[in-house]
Amino acid sequence: MSFRITLQPSGHEFTAEDDETVLEAGLRQGFALPYGCRNGACGSCLGRLLNGEVDYGPERPPALSEAHEADGKALFCQAVAMTDLEIEVREIGAARDILVKTLPCRVVKLERLNHDVMEMHLKLPATERLQFLAGQYIDILLRDGRHRSYSLANAPHRDEFLELHVRRVPGGAFSGQVFGDMKEKALLRLEGPLGTFFLREDSPRPILLMAGGTGFAPLKAMLEHAFETGLARPMHLFWGVRALRDLYMDALPREWAAEHDHFRYTPVLSEPLPDDAWKGETGYVHEALLRAYPDLSGQDVYMAGPPPMIQAARAAFMAAGLPEDQLFHDSFDYAAR
Repeated sequence: MSFRITLQPSGHEFTAEDDETVLEAGLRQGFALPYGCRNGACGSCLGRLLNGEVDYGPERPPALSEAHEADGKALFCQAVAMTDLEIEVREIGAARDILVKTLPCRVVKLERLNHDVMEMHLKLPATERLQFLAGQYIDILLRDGRHRSYSLANAPHRDEFLELHVRRVPGGAFSGQVFGDMKEKALLRLEGPLGTFFLREDSPRPILLMAGGTGFAPLKAMLEHAFETGLARPMHLFWGVRALRDLYMDALPREWAAEHDHFRYTPVLSEPLPDDAWKGETGYVHEALLRAYPDLSGQDVYMAGPPPMIQAARAAFMAAGLPEDQLFHDSFDYAAR
C-alpha cells in the first residue's frame, strides 16, 4: 500500500510505501527535504504534521519530545505514513539537482592533526568528481554493511581530494582502523554527498558559526567557500573544545581573521589545563556565543558538533530570539549504528 504525501507550502506531492519513512520516500523521488543524521538523533528533519497519522515503531525517536508531538511536530526521518499526509517542511532547492553517488576511492594522505584527530584525504577515480555543497557529508561504507558519516572539510572549489577530519572514538569500527593499521593507498567505498547542512547564500543576515570538536570540519568548508566567492556578510566562528591541544587547526581561523575584516574567531575551552595558560573564553561554547550576541533575532546560526551541544544550544538560542528557520545544524552522533 502507498500513501500520498503533500508538502506545504509548495504543494508538491509524492508517494510513500508502507515500509519506508517519509524522508526516504521524498529523497527517492527527488525532493530535497532537510535531514542530518537520518537516525532520529539530531532533529534536522523536524517538521509539522498538518493532516494524517504517522508511526515511529516501538520507541519514540530521541530528537522528538512529547512537547514536539503536542505541538503537531513530526520527525520525518523516522516517521512512517499510516494514512495520506499533509506536512509542512522546508524544501532545500539548492540540493535538488546534486546526484548522490556510490564510488570507490583511495586514501592518499593520513596526517595526525593532534592526539585524537586525523586528517584524511580521499582521491576518486580519474573519471569522477563529487559535486557537493559546502557543509555536506559522505558515508564511508564498511565491508560488513555498516557506514560511518564524515563531513567534507574542503570547499567545493577544492575538490581534487575529499578532506575528512576523523576523530578517534574508543572502540570505533572505522576510526580504529584509521588510527591503527590503515595505510595510504588503501581502497574504500563512499556514498555522497548527503545532508542539507550548507551555507544559505541568499540571506542578507550576519552569520554566526559554532563548532564543537570536529564540528569544525563542515564549518571550515563553509568559510572557505564564503571567502572564495566573496561573500561579504559579517561572519563569526566560535569553536569549543576541552583543552588547548584539542584546537587542532587553530592557526587557520586565526589566519582568516587576519586576512578578512568581516570575519572574527573565538576559541572556547571548557576544561583548560594548567599548562595551557589560557586567557581566552572558557565554559560552554554556546554560552560564550550568547555572551557576545544576547539577541539572536537578526542572525543566521550554523552549528556542528556532538548531540548534547546541539540540544543545549538549540534551546538557549531559541530563548535568545533566534527564529527556527534561521538555525541550521549538523549533529555528530558517535554512537553505534
